[in-house]
Amino acid sequence: MLRALVGLVAVAAISLVSAATKPGAAHSRPATPARVATGFSDTAETIMGTLTAPPSQRFLTRIRNGKMGGVVLLGNGWLTRHTAATVTAELQQAACTRGEPLLIAVDQEGGIVRRLAWAPPTEAPDQMTSPEIAQSQAADAAAALQQVGIGIDFAPVVDTPGPAGNFEGSRVFSSSRTWNAQMGRAFVGGLQTNGIAATVKHFPGLGLASGNTDHGRIVIRASAPKLHQGLLPFQAAVKAGVKLVMVSTAVYPKLDGSKKPAAFSSTIINGLLRKKLGFKGITVTDSLTAPAADRIPHTATRAMLAGSDLLIFGAESASELGYSTLLGDEASSTRLQNRLTVAAARIRALKAWLAENGGPACTG
Repeated sequence: MLRALVGLVAVAAISLVSAATKPGAAHSRPATPARVATGFSDTAETIMGTLTAPPSQRFLTRIRNGKMGGVVLLGNGWLTRHTAATVTAELQQAACTRGEPLLIAVDQEGGIVRRLAWAPPTEAPDQMTSPEIAQSQAADAAAALQQVGIGIDFAPVVDTPGPAGNFEGSRVFSSSRTWNAQMGRAFVGGLQTNGIAATVKHFPGLGLASGNTDHGRIVIRASAPKLHQGLLPFQAAVKAGVKLVMVSTAVYPKLDGSKKPAAFSSTIINGLLRKKLGFKGITVTDSLTAPAADRIPHTATRAMLAGSDLLIFGAESASELGYSTLLGDEASSTRLQNRLTVAAARIRALKAWLAENGGPACTG
């Protein structure tokens, strides 16, 4: 009986956001005549706000004022089915006062990284025993994410660890790059054929990392040929049409002698990912509050200029700072303005794809 009630509440919440965002539907309250639906600026499109609890009025006001184009839902334990549906409805109602929906993302890998504890994948990546199972698990996850108004899954992890493994543990499919390529491609297909944008991570690979980039500055000193071997799963996902690639904040001296973290390296993003692998979608940073990223002045601007399109942060205060940094720096930089225009165009194209595949789309 309790499950039935929770399901009814979730359906009601999704109906609410659909009414606010679907073409031809009525808004839940009349639009204020003085407000003009302007969408989000190029700068705002590239910034994801960060939530670890239901949004405050201050957070919703920030959306209405056009200061973020997306939201990432972080943290474990608070995103029940009902809460997730209600929160995404609130967020999209705020966004649709500007005439444009938000991107809403979670990390839903399966196993130990599963923000929606009630939703698939029910198996950890290293427990998935075939591409068919990976695709099925991802398809089930996509259905659950769509039901509660989430459009992006920051999954799958396609890093390839060495024989001894690494800190990612069960989050990776295996220590075989060819198997990871098959499994990653299948997982991407399971998500995207069911209307959820997939994200392969953490480019160009954290399989050889000595520790978690969220906890310290990680330098991966492996040779370029060894690192290039680990690109196979990313290449397979790119060929399969993956919508996003998450770029790590580790340092790869043999790929970029400047020793910049990957998310700040044009050599890695534009040279390796875009030119060599042919990726044309959205590059999203790993958390810019990670130690290696946080120490870089004008963090958001430096990441954007290097080729990162979508910026995520581990804390809301850092997200706010990222927006204000971009806003201040672009006033005197034509190069930054041009980069923001390119990044925002990719993000708007993803929003259009999501709308075409069952995601939110505000009324005109």
